[in-house]
Amino acid sequence: MNSSILNNPWCTYVKENKHAKVKLFCFHHAGGRAMLFRDWQTMSRPEIQIIPVELPGRGSRLREDFFVQLQPLVSQLADTLQPFNDKPFAFFGHSMGALISFELARYLRYKNRNMPAHIFISAHRAPHLPQTHEPYYKLPENIFLKKLQEISGTPSEVLDNPEFLELLLPIIRADFEICDTYHYHQERPLNCPITVFGGKQDPVVSASLLPQWEIHTANKFEFYAFHGHHFYIHQAQQLIVEIIGHKLKKCWSDEIGPKSEYGRKCATLES
Repeated sequence: MNSSILNNPWCTYVKENKHAKVKLFCFHHAGGRAMLFRDWQTMSRPEIQIIPVELPGRGSRLREDFFVQLQPLVSQLADTLQPFNDKPFAFFGHSMGALISFELARYLRYKNRNMPAHIFISAHRAPHLPQTHEPYYKLPENIFLKKLQEISGTPSEVLDNPEFLELLLPIIRADFEICDTYHYHQERPLNCPITVFGGKQDPVVSASLLPQWEIHTANKFEFYAFHGHHFYIHQAQQLIVEIIGHKLKKCWSDEIGPKSEYGRKCATLES
């Protein structure tokens, strides 16, 4: 592994993995941090290098300006991560991170660069579907806080702490602006497989809409629905990591099929 990735501010909680055959870049939700994926490295197969991506304006990058538009962020990510794509790689994105993963893949195709072997989407409507709510980032603070409570993504101890809110709200608003100002432009489907995850009780993104991601791949498509709301990912992360491991095994082995250990386990737990 290129040692410079261990000191890159965009790639945090990365552990050296000499056995890695494929890299999984993980993108967090609006207002989130790369630490969402910190434990994935111990859960994942040794052949997969987990690379949590930390966006500017949070964590160790707190003093950096954050992005408020998607395309400049995608362009920067493409240039920043390119030196580390020396092996097959894939994307996982939760909520806002799903949108980043999708548009980053399309941008890489536009630039004729290496493409991800697989894209894993979590808790975000298919990009061609219209947004059904007013822009969150413009809401007055009291209404904005109520929306955050409904989404269940911000701990109550944070929402009830004025000092935390003063620090966190600008970051969340900036991230919501990325999502709320996104405009989908039709292009041909991607050639890489797309696997979509979602929460059955998600009040933000109805699980019934998630299968519509299928039109964005000319390859294999699969959808998994889990019990839980928009942040079902906290309870389901072990199974998600196992499903990802099963899907990415093709990057280093042809020994996958319906009778494999991972295939049986996923089918059993998701039935």
